[in-house]
Order: sequence, then structure tokens, then C-alpha cells
Amino acid sequence: MRPPVHSGIHLNHPGATMAINLNPYINWRGQAREAMEFYQSVLGGELTVMTFADMGGTAMGVAESEVDWVMHSALSVSPSVLLMGADHPSHVPGEPQTQQVSISGPAEDGDTLRAWWEGLTDGATVMQPLEPAPWGDSFGMLKDKYGVDWLVNIAGAPQG
Repeated sequence: MRPPVHSGIHLNHPGATMAINLNPYINWRGQAREAMEFYQSVLGGELTVMTFADMGGTAMGVAESEVDWVMHSALSVSPSVLLMGADHPSHVPGEPQTQQVSISGPAEDGDTLRAWWEGLTDGATVMQPLEPAPWGDSFGMLKDKYGVDWLVNIAGAPQG
């Protein structure tokens, strides 16, 4: 099988880079605005929000009680950190599923990652405290007050 190609360079070629980002997109049922504003208070960055009303509301088949729900939101924290989310209106089949977000970084960013962890613990259930892990990093897991599971890993930073 041939390796993937980006801009004419095989991605397994030494020095090859990729400009593609893979970003979490979280769905809720009526909690997107509150959750995204909470994440902005924790992570910082610029939040943009578009509601179903902004895009035609009931003309799109959205219930009157849901037109102010979030159709799309994006929290841009840095060039490499973009968190997106929306509300899942009742006319769309299916239910929002439990979401999981993983954040990792080097020891040099440990203070920032620890501050984000502390902010995310507000109202959360901590499943694994942020502490030294057997693989040599610091690692923690929690379920936030909006039902999202967060995994935080600080590489090479075996501190609690």
C-alpha cells in the first residue's frame, strides 16, 4: 500500500509536514451555548456562535422552542486548538452521544495544561486525577458538567 501524499511529499518522508487539523465537534441537546462559553472561560480564545434562528429557524424544520439553540460554534484558542460544537435539534434523527476530547502537550506547556485541567474540574467528576502515570507523563481523566469526557496528558512531566 502506498503511503499518503500531501503536497507531493509522502507523509512518512523525513521532514514532511501536514497542515491538516483534526478538531473535536461536540453535540448537545440545548446546552451548547452554555458549554462553549464555559470552555471559553477555561481555555480562553475567541468564540463564534451561530444559532438556528440565524439560518432561518423554523423554516429549516427546527421547533420554535429550539430556534435559539446553537447550529454551529467554534472556539479558536490557538492555531492548533479549535473546539467546535452544536445543539442536536429534535427533528434530526438520533441522540447526541457521549463525547471524548483528548488534550496533550509537552512539559513546556504544563502550566497551561494544568490550568485548563483545574478549570475543567469545576462541576466535573474526576475519574483519574492529573498525576504521574506509569508511562512517564502526567495524565488525568474527567467527565465535565456537560457530559464530555476529557483526557489530559502532559508529556514528560511526572508531576501532580
